Amino acid sequence: MRLHVGCAMWSLKSWQGRFIPASGTDRLRSYAGWCNAVEGNTTFYATPTLDTVAGWASQAPADFRFVLKLPREVTHSSFTDTSGLSEFLRVIEPLGDRVHALWAQLPGSFGPGDLPALSRFLRRLPDSFRYAVEVRDPAFFHEPRRLEELLADTGAEWVPFDTTEFFRTPPTSDAERDAWLKKPRMPLRTEALTDRPIIRYLGRDATDRTVDGWRRWVPIVARWLREGRSPTFFVHTPDNADAPELCRRFHDEVRALVPGLEPLPEPPPLPAPEPDGPPTLF
Repeated sequence: MRLHVGCAMWSLKSWQGRFIPASGTDRLRSYAGWCNAVEGNTTFYATPTLDTVAGWASQAPADFRFVLKLPREVTHSSFTDTSGLSEFLRVIEPLGDRVHALWAQLPGSFGPGDLPALSRFLRRLPDSFRYAVEVRDPAFFHEPRRLEELLADTGAEWVPFDTTEFFRTPPTSDAERDAWLKKPRMPLRTEALTDRPIIRYLGRDATDRTVDGWRRWVPIVARWLREGRSPTFFVHTPDNADAPELCRRFHDEVRALVPGLEPLPEPPPLPAPEPDGPPTLF
């Protein structure tokens, strides 16, 4: 029984010296001491090199989960441009079973009328990976049956992005105001289609607001675990400053309802910061 929790990245400036080292190249290794999953958002913008991915593999434990976003030229072309997909699949091979799912985040312009293209795409993909789809047209949430049937037929999961708590009241910080303009206002969805549900949750900069907003998810995730599912829950906040710590708090709250769930390991201590200058006698 495993619950995986994680953030939208494994390195952030505000985390340096707190969750990850202030310098060096082992930040993923330190992040993996706090969380056991991560969203691979950078792969949306550019396919990494094979050496880069091999470096990720060397730092991530065997039970760590990467949910990697498919390249945007694939997902944002209604799947008419898949020329780079073979190279993408090749370079992520060093991650092996750590690739929990390949995630197609579709634009708001992708609507129910485009489902045949999604169906053709999913059916052409190799069965060596699992797949997940995030849609941003509200029409899918109001009439979900066609998309649910397509995903069920292809074994893919529907990834909801819960932004309901974030948009409940107006923003109060620069980070929240920025997110207010960029994040999608999505209807709430709490159903799972497969044995590996993936949830993306956006809270607020205030910890109490973030925790209050995820309260509905705690019993849902606990039920999934009791059903034998293996969920992954990603915590976002507008500034993400406390996100690794919040992930562990969510895990603890679920574990309080599911005592058989093993606790996350304690994070290892960070290396001592390097001195700013040469040593002195005084």
